[in-house]
Amino acid sequence: MRILKGIMSALLTLVIICGVLTVSATDTDISAEPIAFNNSDFIRGMDVSSVLSLEASGVSFSDHRGAEQDIFRILADNGVNYIRVRVWNDPFNAQGRGYGGGNSDVSAACKIGARADLYGMKLLVDFHYSDFWADPGKQKAPKAWSNMTVSQKSEAIYDYTYNSLKEISASGADIGMAQIGNEINTGIAGEYDIDDVAELLKSGIRAVKDFDGSVLTAVHFTDPEKTDYIKSLADRLSDYDVDYDVFALSYYPYWHGSLDNLTDVLSYVADTYGKYAMVAETSYANTLEDTDGHANTVSYWSNNTGDDLLWSFTPQGQADELRAVMAAVNAVGDRGLGVFYWEGAWISVGDTTGLSGSAYQSRLEANRGLWESYGSGWASSYSAEFDPDDAGKWYGGSAVDNQAFFDAHGKALPSLKVFSLVSPESYKLGDADGNSDVDALDATCVLRYSALIPLKVKYTSLRHADVNSDGELDTLDATLIQRYSTRVSTPYPIGAYVS
Repeated sequence: MRILKGIMSALLTLVIICGVLTVSATDTDISAEPIAFNNSDFIRGMDVSSVLSLEASGVSFSDHRGAEQDIFRILADNGVNYIRVRVWNDPFNAQGRGYGGGNSDVSAACKIGARADLYGMKLLVDFHYSDFWADPGKQKAPKAWSNMTVSQKSEAIYDYTYNSLKEISASGADIGMAQIGNEINTGIAGEYDIDDVAELLKSGIRAVKDFDGSVLTAVHFTDPEKTDYIKSLADRLSDYDVDYDVFALSYYPYWHGSLDNLTDVLSYVADTYGKYAMVAETSYANTLEDTDGHANTVSYWSNNTGDDLLWSFTPQGQADELRAVMAAVNAVGDRGLGVFYWEGAWISVGDTTGLSGSAYQSRLEANRGLWESYGSGWASSYSAEFDPDDAGKWYGGSAVDNQAFFDAHGKALPSLKVFSLVSPESYKLGDADGNSDVDALDATCVLRYSALIPLKVKYTSLRHADVNSDGELDTLDATLIQRYSTRVSTPYPIGAYVS
């Protein structure tokens, strides 16, 4: 106990030096009805693959009050429990210039995974098995694999997957799932024949299971509106004995049909083959305005109308869309595993809002320099050597800055709170670490939180440590919890269950 008191004393001193941050349990500018999740481990995830390149470009992130924080803490505070990160084999040219899109290689995944783990979030590793974007329109093999036979690629995929997971895990990441290819409707790693694709999938899955049998393996497709086609893909995987764990789909409402159809397709796979089902990518615009000078996927002139766009282009509408997609996956039953929001932090590296004339051009040129230097745009000019017909022509900034959960200056939007609002949880008042006991360790958690020290606890439980309900999580709460743990009475119902 003497040691614990010493730690608390030191942390109190640190809090005084650093200042006290506040965290509000009731300051909600959006509404979202809770979902009774059928799967207690329902994933409320986010892909933030571009975040390192954004930070290198000078971007910083702040919470709802405007206090600058590590973005991973902000996400965890708001109920995100899983991070997704894409991995490209070699997204650089011979001179080391990055192709863009976050220059998302294994090294970047190591850093992102380690930071996610500091705040108690698991990692989904999304292997593209390419040097740049892989999707139904392009599944180009990595440069180093371009002349390989299928048998050689199979061996290369095994080695690359196994060794990458080892490296990412060794960095400190808590890997919970690995995705074997990205939107592989048409093929993978430059192979398009179903026999060859099945062989490569099996090799990647085997590598994951040899690395750690508890890590889930996912196969990822898109175009769920093509109902019979998607079901046939699941049938073919079964025919070829591809032993994966999770059937994942992309779902963007401006392209991919109704939510009822999404549930139907995922339910078919779950019910027929006993697989978990999830949405690996979704997103929605919180505004139709652009903030970086690069055209957006959803704008006043593109993808902003249609029968399946049921929500307003506001933070509330953005939250409504994500909640609706979560509900659609939950309707699958206990095999409905979760939803990942795609690139919810890919904001502008320089806000162009309200600028015109020379001021606008100056800001746009500065943004272009950052996109090129740090890979913080969706593609750089250097990507032309690998993808001349698409990225090489249309390279530039973020096409989804208006679909992020942060404004153009990195401040969290109210819509980010949807991750926790859909899943309210009960805790004992004062139980900061979520272990169902209220003791001196909870007081230490509060002090560490106030001092900006990362905690491997469920961050959504910290709000229940605001024992005096003043909207602040600070040294007073820590003192009250400490008093309770030593049987000193307080005027607050510490130890009682709240939600």
